[in-house]
Amino acid sequence: MAEIRNYTMNFGPQHPAAHGVLRLVLELDGEVIQRADPHIGLLHRATEKLAETRTYLQNVPYFDRFDYTTMMCNEHAYVLAVEKLLGIEPPIRAQYIRVMFDEITRLLSHTFALAAHGLDLGAMTVFLYCFREREDLLDVYEAVSGARMHAAYYRPGGVYRDLPDRMPQYQPSRFRSEATVRELNKNRQGSVLDFIEDFAERFPKHVDDYETLLTENRIWKQRTVGVGVVSAERAIELGFSGPMLRGSGVEWDLRKKQPYLVYDRLDFDVPVGVNGDCYDRYLCRIEEMRQSNRVIKQCVDWLRKNPGPVIVDDHKVAPPARVAMKSNMEELIHHFKLFTEGMYVPAGEAYAAVEHPKGEFGVYLVSDGANKPYRMKVRSPSFIHLSAMDELSRGHMIADAVAIIGTLEIVFGEIDR
Repeated sequence: MAEIRNYTMNFGPQHPAAHGVLRLVLELDGEVIQRADPHIGLLHRATEKLAETRTYLQNVPYFDRFDYTTMMCNEHAYVLAVEKLLGIEPPIRAQYIRVMFDEITRLLSHTFALAAHGLDLGAMTVFLYCFREREDLLDVYEAVSGARMHAAYYRPGGVYRDLPDRMPQYQPSRFRSEATVRELNKNRQGSVLDFIEDFAERFPKHVDDYETLLTENRIWKQRTVGVGVVSAERAIELGFSGPMLRGSGVEWDLRKKQPYLVYDRLDFDVPVGVNGDCYDRYLCRIEEMRQSNRVIKQCVDWLRKNPGPVIVDDHKVAPPARVAMKSNMEELIHHFKLFTEGMYVPAGEAYAAVEHPKGEFGVYLVSDGANKPYRMKVRSPSFIHLSAMDELSRGHMIADAVAIIGTLEIVFGEIDR
């Protein structure tokens, strides 16, 4: 009689549902997964090693490129670690701006995750809806930093500059008529804060649209309920954080448990799941979007009433104003030294973590007193979540592997580093 053997199949790295460069080697019994072995490293760029050859300021843009859907949250963990080593605290206005952009980044990440997860499981419309909202938020990124994605907006000691008084507007072209441009610019007449406030008023209705499409959708529930189940105890043992942990019923959020900046002054709730499956994690992300929107509204309200500096005035850490630099020799020297040599950070070590949209994103820095880090190590939530892929997918079908990869919300810039 012929021997019945499991057969092995490559899922990715060219598969669109592999989210970049995941090579998942599946050992199958028929269509049932017996073992899933993720092969990583196809996007490895040795960023942590490269950081040792760059000044503290030159390292900021590297963080935008780790997880390229959560740019400013990555930067935040790094600048918090540098500030801890320097023993400085950013001005209160800079803290509110950072928190507001952390939450804008959370919306960017969750809408992208929902769009990709929906598309992987066959829901095309939600992909188009989510990208409609992302467009507005990326315009806000561009307004404050000049770049839609890789912002490099956070700096040790604060943020690069205050929020602009004018929101960039669309211009008529041969692709857009004047009537279309007028409609597009309707909510861009004021400042960046006005535009963010207008977006925060509109956004809850858009989240309702996502829920209308998916939450009670029979096919969506068949693809996600009971798939990739992980218990609360096992989630803790595996080192999960973020929605992957909260979806299993563990109420752990660094913004509440270890508050940083001004999170302890803001009012928001932490959604928690019950069953620990793909569906509960989806519900957690949906509710997190609503809570982030609440935080953004509170930050806008505070920022309107409280003008002030947005970066420390220590010119060993932050550059002087350009007007002063062009009229004063001392400021010119500070500017030149800061951008050629960089800042000298006292010897020591520091770990700073933020509640990143995907979980706990931490940066461990060791300084030997020079102008470059002696060692940098990043704690990436996606890496830890992907390591549980084998356990989550055993006994499921090949199609369920796609649903599990989607719920892990993995990004390879951060896994391979």
